[in-house]
Amino acid sequence: MYCPFCHFEETKVIDSRLVVTGDQIRRRRECLSCNERFTTFEVVELSWPRIIKRDGARSQFDENKLRVGILKSLEKRAVATDAIEAAIHRILSRLRAVAEREVQSSLIGEWVMEELLLLDEVAYVRFASVYKSFEDLEAFRKEIQQLKRREG
Repeated sequence: MYCPFCHFEETKVIDSRLVVTGDQIRRRRECLSCNERFTTFEVVELSWPRIIKRDGARSQFDENKLRVGILKSLEKRAVATDAIEAAIHRILSRLRAVAEREVQSSLIGEWVMEELLLLDEVAYVRFASVYKSFEDLEAFRKEIQQLKRREG
């Protein structure tokens, strides 16, 4: 770490503390040349893959979009917040494990449907109706019949 005062290349860490939010480390440093002290913050930087949409367009992965989509599907359903967060965490872990620079949006959609199916069947059907672009009541019937076959 360069000293912000004299630009010397070496500093020593005097103190390290976890920031209250838990996602940063605050480090108190001292320059080995001019002895000035300063504070730095260390955060984890994750590199998410780009998402390839159905139409071929590419965009940065947005965890918030994932969360909003799942929460909309689960709206007014009796599912524990911890269970929802665990499902989101599993999806994010799978996405990191892919270790590709680009991922098809359909893959993430399939993972979301798998998690929703474990959480709540109604939420699963809600999400599937948008994800699979259900055109009519028959599409809903087919999806529900498939769910019943899985159970039976």
